[in-house]
Amino acid sequence: MARFGLGCILALVMLGSGLAPANADELPWRHGVSLMGEPKYPANFKHFDYVNPDAPKAGVVRLAATGTFDNFNIAVAGVKGQIAAGIGSVYETLLTNAMDEVSTAYGLLAEQLRYPADFAFVTYRLRANAKWQDGQPVTPEDVIFSFDALKANSPQYAFYFEHVLRAEKTGERDVTFTFDAPGTRELPQIVGQFPILPKHWWEGNGPDGKPRNIKETSLESPLGSGPYRVKSFSAGRNIVLERVSDYWGKDVPANIGSNNFDEMRFEYFRDTTVQLEGLKGDAYDFRLENSAKNWATAYDFPAVKDGRVIREEFAERASGRMQGFVMNLRREKFQDQRVRRALNLAFDFEEMNKTVFFGAYKRISSFYEGTELASSGLPEGLEKDILESVKDKIPADVFTTPYQNPVNGNPQAVRDNLREADRLLKEAGWEIKSGRRINTKTGQPLAIELLADDPTFERILLFWKPSLERLGVTVNVRVVDPSQYEERVRDFDYDITTDLWGESLSPGNEQREYWGSKAASVKGSRNTMGIQDAGIDALIDRVIFAKSREELIAATHALDRVLLAHDFIVPQWSYGFSRTARWNRFSHPEKMPEYGASAFPTIWWYDADKATNTGKAG
Repeated sequence: MARFGLGCILALVMLGSGLAPANADELPWRHGVSLMGEPKYPANFKHFDYVNPDAPKAGVVRLAATGTFDNFNIAVAGVKGQIAAGIGSVYETLLTNAMDEVSTAYGLLAEQLRYPADFAFVTYRLRANAKWQDGQPVTPEDVIFSFDALKANSPQYAFYFEHVLRAEKTGERDVTFTFDAPGTRELPQIVGQFPILPKHWWEGNGPDGKPRNIKETSLESPLGSGPYRVKSFSAGRNIVLERVSDYWGKDVPANIGSNNFDEMRFEYFRDTTVQLEGLKGDAYDFRLENSAKNWATAYDFPAVKDGRVIREEFAERASGRMQGFVMNLRREKFQDQRVRRALNLAFDFEEMNKTVFFGAYKRISSFYEGTELASSGLPEGLEKDILESVKDKIPADVFTTPYQNPVNGNPQAVRDNLREADRLLKEAGWEIKSGRRINTKTGQPLAIELLADDPTFERILLFWKPSLERLGVTVNVRVVDPSQYEERVRDFDYDITTDLWGESLSPGNEQREYWGSKAASVKGSRNTMGIQDAGIDALIDRVIFAKSREELIAATHALDRVLLAHDFIVPQWSYGFSRTARWNRFSHPEKMPEYGASAFPTIWWYDADKATNTGKAG
């Protein structure tokens, strides 16, 4: 999320002194921070407008997860093991986001923060009553320990906090984060977003008497400061979280009206098909449906017809997205842009949308789809100036040709696009011999494995396969279990797979992990395509160091345009709503937050009257 001068003195970096820069004490303390102007809520606000402050604290909510889990240690999540669902509710961050504002956050573990006008550092002050679930206080040492541990063990945090030099204790309850240079508007806010871990617990011994190791996976129930703790679990099958009765933060304004369930239970299912049947059988309460086919055809069971199961859509306004077929540039066959474009030409989205998706989707045409950050037309003004500054490092056609996905959907368009794909492949050195696409230099066939972890996605890959085979490409569709899939993706062991990047309305440091050259070789990073491009690196810096909203938008337009021009991905589809189905045992505020979609179960509550009428689950 992209988020965010006093004079030169404030720009000075602390030289190992352990003290905040000169004049830091003169800076005003803030109860919240926004990248889009001033926060909506004043310092003395009682609760967010979109919550029910009188929501009852009661009941059980049962949620579904797919696959398995073998890890509670969030420090190595995404790198080792499969993290358990819901475990984030055990921990807290310094700040928490408001769901009715863009890029705005308020104090959670921290009561205040302050930073200079040039964003060279930020100081957070912890709440005096913040404590761990064992009763010990949350301290600056915990914050420093957590920052160091996450940055050392997680590629995500390593890239996200690349410009954070260090975290230091600068007061009894104060932690100061110093940055390697002034000018990054988002850094004061995003360093408030990582989970805080208990130093004393991690540096102690486990139940077996051996020292805990934060670098390894663990199934020991973790210690947190959050509203929930692990009550019980069966590895790979289910996990039960219980609300902490003496939770220290229950009266924090940003928490009022949330965390309303006595228990949250997560049940694991083998795949999404079985999971859907579980909803029908009342094995869990709430489902987020990502299949247009299921939404159109699978919800005609009795509980829907008589109102015991409610279907409801919630608008997605908080972020954009890119979802698509990712071609692994680490493999030589995908390094030529003409090959990548040819594969897009062979993808008949229009026919698939009609026959498979019931016409529900539109084609994605931007890495920031659905936001004002999406590029369009030809570059003008500041965006053009930014592109001119890296003209020697980017494709020339970004100045002359707007990006457009191929349009299929009828026999003539399909034939024309396949002819163009054939031309591009031949131009790239791939000829047809005996019906197979062969590299003229190596004699090797163009063979592609399409990798997925969800059996329901196989029908989509099989839809694309015949078009690729008409081009002489040898295609193998492979669906593996979630654990194997995660390992293969971490190790970059795939030809083509599907990935999704959610984009905030204020992109920033995370762009380095998504598209930056350094991330291409880091196991577990989000640069699944393996992009290593000097022009893109330069444009990422322009996004990160943008000095105004106008510049941020222009720089993101420029970055988007260049990413699209390289044809790194075959864009898939999007839908502007979250489709949900739930057993009618719950209620939500009448006015839902503009940027929270369903916000389930965060601000919902158990409704005893509805549960009585519906038939209470066990």
